[in-house]
Amino acid sequence: MLPECQLYGTLGCHLCEIAEAEVMPLVEHGLLVELVDITDPDDLTEVYGLRIPVLRRVDTGAELDWPFDTEQVVAFLR
Repeated sequence: MLPECQLYGTLGCHLCEIAEAEVMPLVEHGLLVELVDITDPDDLTEVYGLRIPVLRRVDTGAELDWPFDTEQVVAFLR
């Protein structure tokens, strides 16, 4: 079973859109992904503002910073 993840980003971020496109095909294989806008509701801009997009595992708290591709995401989820 794949772990639950959060994808940190914000609206209007073209890199975030690309990262979402890399991650979303894995949803068909059981990955649960919550899209988290770093500006709402808890302002996470100070922590993630210069790093987004960031994929975070909920179970371990491990983070994968951009740039990443689908193969790197799969390895990160193991």
